[in-house]
Amino acid sequence: MLFRSLADTEYAPGTVVVFGGDEEITTTNTFADACVAGVISTNPAYLMNGANPGLPVALRGRVPTMVVGPVRKGDSLVTAGATPGCAISVGTSPIYAQAVFAKSLVNDDTQGPRLIEAVII
Repeated sequence: MLFRSLADTEYAPGTVVVFGGDEEITTTNTFADACVAGVISTNPAYLMNGANPGLPVALRGRVPTMVVGPVRKGDSLVTAGATPGCAISVGTSPIYAQAVFAKSLVNDDTQGPRLIEAVII
């Protein structure tokens, strides 16, 4: 499920966005930002308010998501902070409950920014 939202700038698919900025959504440099909105998508199964201007933001479902650092299947994802527009794994820690927006579907030990498959929850 996706909705259209006005963004501060054009963001690439997979970019993690939060509510805020000059428009409705933007990126953040805050680790585990509880204002997380979702992930920019280009392949929506269902797009709410599709006639409105803005970028498609995934609220639920399987979506390619930008991450940094290693991830394991089932890891909880939060905003990365130091790398705006990316997520980072917090493993299965319950500490970040309000900031968790997705779960990893892959095992990947790569350090740098890249797209992985994740489920927006």
